[in-house]
Amino acid sequence: MPPATDWKEVIADDEATRFERYAVMFGEMQRRHAKSGKIARALHAKANIAAEAELDVVADIADAKVGMFAEPRKYRALVRFSNGSAVPQSDHKPDVRGFAVKLFGVRGKKLIPGLENETTQDFLAIRTPSVPMRNADEFVALVRAAQSQVLAPFKLIAGLGFGRGLGLLRRLLAGLKMPTAPLAATAYYSALPITYGPYAAHFAFVPHDPASVTKHANDLGSELAMRLRERPVIYDLCIQFYVDEARTPIEDASVEWKADVSPFIKVAQLTLPVQDPASARGRRIGEYVEQLSFDPWHARDDLRPLGNIMRARNYAYRVSTQGRAAVPEPTELPSFG
Repeated sequence: MPPATDWKEVIADDEATRFERYAVMFGEMQRRHAKSGKIARALHAKANIAAEAELDVVADIADAKVGMFAEPRKYRALVRFSNGSAVPQSDHKPDVRGFAVKLFGVRGKKLIPGLENETTQDFLAIRTPSVPMRNADEFVALVRAAQSQVLAPFKLIAGLGFGRGLGLLRRLLAGLKMPTAPLAATAYYSALPITYGPYAAHFAFVPHDPASVTKHANDLGSELAMRLRERPVIYDLCIQFYVDEARTPIEDASVEWKADVSPFIKVAQLTLPVQDPASARGRRIGEYVEQLSFDPWHARDDLRPLGNIMRARNYAYRVSTQGRAAVPEPTELPSFG
């Protein structure tokens, strides 16, 4: 039986106005956090590590053979591991952990105006399969409250009400725990839906490395760099299909899509080959990746982001990219010497 196709988005009449206002807020925050006049990303300001990679499409299930995953093919890629905070801080501190992938040589029309004919495709993921916030309004309330760590709980409760504010705070603290596994053994999830051809789906990067305890929680990038000098680091790119609005909602980002409701299906394998991020070539890769933009909306039109928070990101990411003067979208992967 093929996956369900009766998913739908629910878009409020005033959504565009609110999202434009939120994007302006993030742009102002981005400028406030600038050091020595240099503007960094609005969020995920600190990179743990950047590396070269290759994606090998292997989908062998009929319903998963969609778009760029319809046939076996290899794509070269660059990846960026990051902390979610708007300001660089010790890896020892609780934080969101991000994983961004830019593929090269991806044909098909892209979504962002002016970039429709580019041949890159971005995938962004975090280490939790859902987020504490149901929608962009709650996310913005959290960001505003976090501007003062001492008053954050009170501001959040004042903004969202006691029950919802307290519940969000509890989920947030649980999701921001210090990493217990190294980056190579950590799974990363879209946590938010996208289209997958006619279907709706979540995706995840599932590690091949066995679970283990990180020895360097205060320097996650160094630990991954040591592994990459010795052996490849491999992830399976998997998807979960939408089932129904109750168990796999499109608009409520706080609901985890459980694997026992919608099993993960492998569609590709992402390999970070043996490399030395500390070498001259590795440093050039890192410097180049920091100039790039990674945007969930820089995607083929059959991989379009879905849901309230994804739609808000369509406004915010554009402001962030322009604010820090990211380099133009590359047409090919540089050689790096």
